[in-house]
Amino acid sequence: MTYCVGVLVKGGLVMIADTRTNAGLDNISTYRKLHLFVQPGQRALALASAGNLSVSQAVVSLLQEGTENPDTHELETINDAPTMFKAAQLIGRAIRQVRTIDGPGLQEADLRFDVSFLFGGQIEGGPMRLYMIYSAGNFIECSQDAPFLQIGEHKYGKPILDRAVSHGTDLYDALKIALISMDSTIRSNLSVGLPIDIAVIRRDTLTTEVVHRIEAGEPYFHDLRERWSTALRAAHMAIPTPPYGRPQGALVGRNGF
Repeated sequence: MTYCVGVLVKGGLVMIADTRTNAGLDNISTYRKLHLFVQPGQRALALASAGNLSVSQAVVSLLQEGTENPDTHELETINDAPTMFKAAQLIGRAIRQVRTIDGPGLQEADLRFDVSFLFGGQIEGGPMRLYMIYSAGNFIECSQDAPFLQIGEHKYGKPILDRAVSHGTDLYDALKIALISMDSTIRSNLSVGLPIDIAVIRRDTLTTEVVHRIEAGEPYFHDLRERWSTALRAAHMAIPTPPYGRPQGALVGRNGF
């Protein structure tokens, strides 16, 4: 399993992905799941993947080498797409092409065709956008009302994002909150783990502002984890004890009731 999150705020885009891939308790590996396609001044695109690693790698390879446009019959790559919407459609076509080739073999082996992507960024002349692309090749777009999208093991990190992120959140506050979301997921699910890849793309710059891998033991991430744990403990201690306790002097039965 994996966890990837994309946050689109007024200032720009944050994309984060873990790197853990496992095929059993004793077969854990590290693979990059956050891919960048950058032509400074023309486009800055980020693609994060979750699901079957062989499928996601095949899709990324098709995006780089080219997939056929059904209307023009010409090969198109992600670096040729004129808009973010067209690029998202291209990713959907690549997913369906891989399904056509590999789907029957996976089905025979009793394996699911399981893949999903977060795709965000900006192409010259167009707005910054963030999409979630499903295994069927269809997709949804992030909005100001819901300024983040997640794939993979998302349930542990979602409550933090729900409470703390809005479209007006500062870009680097969004990065911090997304990292807390990732840390909460790592703490609760062994299938998600370090290293973590991060990318920050500021709106209208058409280049990456931050590209970084967080390794185990990195001081900032360690400090973030400790401060968040301390803040949670302080918060719950500051909340009054629930008034639902047993009345003083009530009789207690054999089983404590």
